[in-house]
Amino acid sequence: MTYEQTLDFLYSQLPMYQRVGKQAYKKDLTNTIKLMEFLDNPQSKFRSVHIAGTNGKGTSAHGIAAILQTAGYKVGLYTSPHLKSFTERIRINGEEVSREFVVDFVERIKPAIEDIHPSFFEITVAMAFDYFAREEVDIAVIETGLGGRLDSTNVITPEVCLITNIGYDHMDMLGDTLEKIAEEKAGIVKEGIPVVVGEKHPDTFTVFEEKANEKNANLILPRPINLSLDEMTPYYLNKNIPGIIATCEVLKNKGFDIKEDHLLPGINNMNSLTGLKGRFHVFSKTPLVIADVSHNADGLKILFDQVKRINKGKLHLIFGTVKDKDLTPIFTLFPADAAIYWTQSSVPRALEVEELAIHGIMHQIEGECFKDVNEAIKRAKEKAQPNDMILVTGSTFVVAEVDGI
Repeated sequence: MTYEQTLDFLYSQLPMYQRVGKQAYKKDLTNTIKLMEFLDNPQSKFRSVHIAGTNGKGTSAHGIAAILQTAGYKVGLYTSPHLKSFTERIRINGEEVSREFVVDFVERIKPAIEDIHPSFFEITVAMAFDYFAREEVDIAVIETGLGGRLDSTNVITPEVCLITNIGYDHMDMLGDTLEKIAEEKAGIVKEGIPVVVGEKHPDTFTVFEEKANEKNANLILPRPINLSLDEMTPYYLNKNIPGIIATCEVLKNKGFDIKEDHLLPGINNMNSLTGLKGRFHVFSKTPLVIADVSHNADGLKILFDQVKRINKGKLHLIFGTVKDKDLTPIFTLFPADAAIYWTQSSVPRALEVEELAIHGIMHQIEGECFKDVNEAIKRAKEKAQPNDMILVTGSTFVVAEVDGI
């Protein structure tokens, strides 16, 4: 098969959560374990960091990888979902896995696919672990998909775990309270493995304490950290930095040669080092146009706070989302004087723009409708003054379809 045919096979033959929703989510590690056995257990052939959380886990993964790269290590990085290209999910020192490897891998495991019938995510995790093992990375930074306890990535035994924060997202699969969601995230904690908890929340911290005690795992709360970050760095990175640094300190104590002067250069150069996309991504200056993949209330609150601080004119908010999202807490965060442009992505999970507009009207929010995000941007640019800001957000898939990212 060609690369395009291989991707077609993965997308059409295997259920993918980002496209079809919770029917692709498998609350079971059986398939992943079988895939690992078929591949001679690559997950046991490299050292790793495991990251879970509602918000900030992707950014934290990129931050830790960037610091390790700055320290001179060969670093694997597994994150999801991808923004533009499937190969973004699997990187070594910022370089995406080759298309040739993707094709070869799928060909090699076709017998296992026919026997096991794994999900898209299970296949992708197996691909990443096989790639990191074959390339003999010094360490791999692994981000969970959903939850943690039954996430496909949860077959590794890492050097350290990081749980960034807990918020209300994917409640239909992970639970309808913060405690239930925390229990799922805490499932990545392993026997005797240190766990960094990036945020001490009264409703969830007891869950992590109990899990750490059960697993004889050292629980670490990060100390406050102040780094001189670049001006356009996302505010939510500040929230994640203490956990990133604390995780790197654990690695240092385990023999990794990470020095103080690796930290700030790693964080400030994270985008170029690891290829991070879609986080407060500035792709036009006059007017200022920013795209950000924040998609739940906690993430959007921090994003809107930053926008309020730096915006010198009117905000033009371009917003699209998915069908299985509780919009009420999100709509309450919308700046009152913003011009609204509803949009949608092309994935099956996308909430149709007409329906999104109806939800908006029910919350006294009115806006123009655009089937294509780039048409919405074009319209916003026509209406915007030079000192206004245009913000595209609400869904990874909407941001992924923005031209120029």
